[in-house]
Amino acid sequence: MASDQNPRIVITGIGVVSPVGMGAETYWSALKSGANGAGEITLLDTSDYATRIAFEVKDFVAEDWVDGKEARRMDRFLMFAAAAAQMALEDAKFPEDQGLRDETAVVIGSGIGGLGTMSEQTKKLHLQGPSRVSPFLVPYMIPDMASGYVSILHKLRGPNTCIVTACATGANSIGEAAAMIQRGDCVAALAGGAEAPITQMGLAGFCSARAMTTRNDDPLRASRPFDKERDGFVMGEGCGVLVLETLENALARGAKIYGELAGYGQSGDAYHITSPDPEGDGAMRSMRMAIRKAGLQPEDVHYVNAHGTSTELNDKTETKAIKGVFGDHAYNLAVSSTKSMIGHTLGAAGALEAVACLLALRDQVAPPTINYEVPDPECDLDYVPNEARSMPMEVALSNSFGFGGHNATLVFKRYQE
Repeated sequence: MASDQNPRIVITGIGVVSPVGMGAETYWSALKSGANGAGEITLLDTSDYATRIAFEVKDFVAEDWVDGKEARRMDRFLMFAAAAAQMALEDAKFPEDQGLRDETAVVIGSGIGGLGTMSEQTKKLHLQGPSRVSPFLVPYMIPDMASGYVSILHKLRGPNTCIVTACATGANSIGEAAAMIQRGDCVAALAGGAEAPITQMGLAGFCSARAMTTRNDDPLRASRPFDKERDGFVMGEGCGVLVLETLENALARGAKIYGELAGYGQSGDAYHITSPDPEGDGAMRSMRMAIRKAGLQPEDVHYVNAHGTSTELNDKTETKAIKGVFGDHAYNLAVSSTKSMIGHTLGAAGALEAVACLLALRDQVAPPTINYEVPDPECDLDYVPNEARSMPMEVALSNSFGFGGHNATLVFKRYQE
């Protein structure tokens, strides 16, 4: 992404709310150890649902991050965004200087937004009438409020926007934030994705679409990307937020640097509202664009954090796309799906997976794909089965694909002084 005209973009802060822990280092330690955040759903009564398991965020105390009164009425995805953003700013030791904050963007998207708020208020409308619907329905339901609320909390007055591209949202948000910095709209940005879809409506919708696993009796083995016995994804929730800034600004303030965002690609399948193009054409074009914009060749990539949803179509199509882009080098790549450990967090997935790539490069460790037990002939790459792997790596690529044919790819480089 860098050129003589475009500044290099680095990541200086990370905030994480995940089903395997709060904070970047807790999250990363869990991924390296193959921890599994799946379990029976506790957020609602699932007696009537085909799927009764998910990856919930445990022990989240909203009042630790937002005012108590607001916590009682605010949608869960907004509380996740507030928490992750504060963690990211603190991790980056981001200056209090209002001059810099006037030039800091916020791009925190959500694939679904305040689904819990909408569901709750819809019930009130039908049971108690329109006068009982909360005046906070609209502001706490709309996906852009994650960016809006974080901007207000931290007086970040640069560009303030929201990307909504289903399960590609987090990756697109990070890529677009970097583009804003490079074209001079801002000097720094908070970017990522937040999602809290484990609600009556969210669960009912995905159950009806038959997209989720029904392995309710064995939740720890239910999310199994690339495994032949996969039977659908397992829903997750959470938030990932990164602090992006120019390398020049980061060096000037002596910031810790996790890595460099070197390339960003995106494309549309133009094929189907939910199914991926079976030839993987859109995914291939997204990956090729990201690698080209990073100024790299496919052979320069060492690790791929796959979209890897644990659905039959996605996993084999993504495998085909990776082989189409990398050729013989595909078999030299370490390819893993961290969704095996945290589930599919929808709009937050791309951001949480970007964090995994950055920390994999920092520590030279590829996180595993757990629950990989039965090889699928159509998924024949090295999926880092069941145990993390220490390995030299300089470049990591992260894929995110969403309903509607949205494809987004981020390429990260290891930062060396």
